[in-house]
Amino acid sequence: MTSGLGPGEVDEPLVRALTPSVIGVLVRRGADFAAAEDAVQDALLEAVRTWPPSPPRDPKAWLVAVAWRRFLDATRAEASRRRREERVEDEPPPGPGSPRDDTLQLYFLCAHPSLSPASAVALTLRAVGGLSTRQIAQAYLVPEATMAQRISRAKRTVSGVRFDQPGDVATVLRVLYLVFNEGYSGDVDLAAEAIRLTRQLAGTIDHPEVAGLLALMLLHHARRPARTAPDGSLVPLAEQDRDRWDVRLVGEGIAILQAALARDRLGEFQAQAAIAALHADARTAEETDWVQIVEWYDELVRLTGSPIARLNRAVALGEADGPRAGLAALAELDPALPRYAAVAAHLHERDGDVAGAARLYAEAAHRAADLAERDHLTRQAARLNAARPGRDGPGPARRRG
Repeated sequence: MTSGLGPGEVDEPLVRALTPSVIGVLVRRGADFAAAEDAVQDALLEAVRTWPPSPPRDPKAWLVAVAWRRFLDATRAEASRRRREERVEDEPPPGPGSPRDDTLQLYFLCAHPSLSPASAVALTLRAVGGLSTRQIAQAYLVPEATMAQRISRAKRTVSGVRFDQPGDVATVLRVLYLVFNEGYSGDVDLAAEAIRLTRQLAGTIDHPEVAGLLALMLLHHARRPARTAPDGSLVPLAEQDRDRWDVRLVGEGIAILQAALARDRLGEFQAQAAIAALHADARTAEETDWVQIVEWYDELVRLTGSPIARLNRAVALGEADGPRAGLAALAELDPALPRYAAVAAHLHERDGDVAGAARLYAEAAHRAADLAERDHLTRQAARLNAARPGRDGPGPARRRG
């Protein structure tokens, strides 16, 4: 290995980046997906054990050789697989082939429509991301045995799928976005992992929506340092210290987005990234171009028809045209939508309805699944209750939209 690592170190990012192409080589040599993935995981464990004192010159070739031996050993151990082993061994072993094709097909396979979203995410992290079952289980806060069963079922589900079948890019992107939205837990930063995998995908396939998703991730990730206070409480976008945003990530995200938009093949992730870019471009919350943001939400609704996009559009409309306009748009939506009560509370507060906003914040807190969000909404309700007339003095003057 030529990474300049010291004794006792393994280049983990390199190993994980090589994982999908090594699996692809084994599959093209005749291994089914489940057996290939198991063999590669064994090879990765062997790399951790043997590379520190004696790193190989060609890490990928080493992983392919060890994984292939593990596959053949497992095949010999099972009589039912002996015929396939003999057939494979009689064939001249192919070279590594095109890692671009292998990697792309592996993305498609792990996001196969027959898998549930949770299984697709787990399999992607394992086979494409190179994470161990333990790391994935810790990231999702579930027992390792539970995650092992989930991954095992997913591998069985896709084991009969031909590796060269065309896949759906949109499904792959949804899986990666699910990974990104899990954020951080355990010893694996899933947001950073999702960005890494999306960068890898962007280098494998020339598609404007892949670029759009990467731009969206980078722009959201740039705001991460400002999203929480030292005590762990959430800091709303309007109150964030924008000096803490990562300017480098913002610049990269905007550049990637502009190149994608220039191709004139608009998709939902490009539209979402455009909204994030407008937020990132504002030096203060007051300078946010809400009119343009509403226009991009109009595009997003046209592209997806998503009720969540409509909900977020109501917030933007409330900022662009006043809270009454936002409340009118909100009235057209289902109150059972996630965050509906929180959005209603925000718009009612901006309209001067303190009592109604306090009640809605409390309702939103009761519905919130995330502890940090629940605490934030509870504090909002308490703040408004304390400001109501007859408590700590007169309430704020009623604002008109």
